[in-house]
Amino acid sequence: MNLPPRPPRIATLAPGLRRVIAENPSPMTYWGTNSFVLGTGRVAVIDPGPAGGDQVDTILGLLDPGEVVSHVFVTHAHLDHSPGARELAARSGAPVLAFGDASAGRSPVMAALAEGGALEGGEGVDHAFEPDIRMAHGDRVGGGDWTLEALWTPGHFGNHLSFACPEQDALFCGDLVMGWSTSLVSPPDGDLSAFMASLDLLARRREATFHAGHGAPIVDPRARIAELVAHRQMRSAQIRAALGEAPGTAAALAARIYTETPRPLLPAAARNVLAHLIDMASRNEADHEGPLTSQTVFRAV
Repeated sequence: MNLPPRPPRIATLAPGLRRVIAENPSPMTYWGTNSFVLGTGRVAVIDPGPAGGDQVDTILGLLDPGEVVSHVFVTHAHLDHSPGARELAARSGAPVLAFGDASAGRSPVMAALAEGGALEGGEGVDHAFEPDIRMAHGDRVGGGDWTLEALWTPGHFGNHLSFACPEQDALFCGDLVMGWSTSLVSPPDGDLSAFMASLDLLARRREATFHAGHGAPIVDPRARIAELVAHRQMRSAQIRAALGEAPGTAAALAARIYTETPRPLLPAAARNVLAHLIDMASRNEADHEGPLTSQTVFRAV
């Protein structure tokens, strides 16, 4: 794995905003998961990161004398974001706030697929996650010098929330928008139709900076979202062209399309292709026989 040099693990990004990078670098997490400490005095923590390791110790250790964690927010229930929440809550006494458990927020189509178990999804899901307080779209929670507005932004994950902070003129977008990579959309937890709708929602926001769950701050978020939308449209066009040549499973189509992708990343690419295929089938742009599984053969309409 050849990643750019990682910035300092602990950094002050702006007055009242600190970042701690978890020690979990990988091709899927870049230099590691970003945990954010928001405010001063009674602070909020967004995405305490994975279980084990010293991420929670590091978060608590950077607090100034007299500072306490008053709220723990989780963008979504992937294992690199949410497991540390329960440890941090236990040690700080702060409640955990999120949209819901790992199954919350799925569309009826994805809920049915998940219930059937045929898609063999669940990559990195924190199945034990359960918040103390469930947040709905538009809910606001505030501290002394911070406010967070919850925005339900499914697509990468059904229970995915983004958080807008007016005091920072910033939006914490979890894994929905990242500057260094496109997001994984892996059914049944990932839903391309929902993903595109969530991108549209965030494109209409006016915050100056987006802080992603991995990588550097995004300082031109609307331009980045436009790139991500164009990328997905390009990928759909590639899949339609590939189906026009011959039917195939998601994995077979991914191997034909992602010709320059390293082999270890092809399974993730196949999950992205499957998300596109399910979306295309819902719009009668692709067809298949029998129930949806990872081995379903799709064909052009």
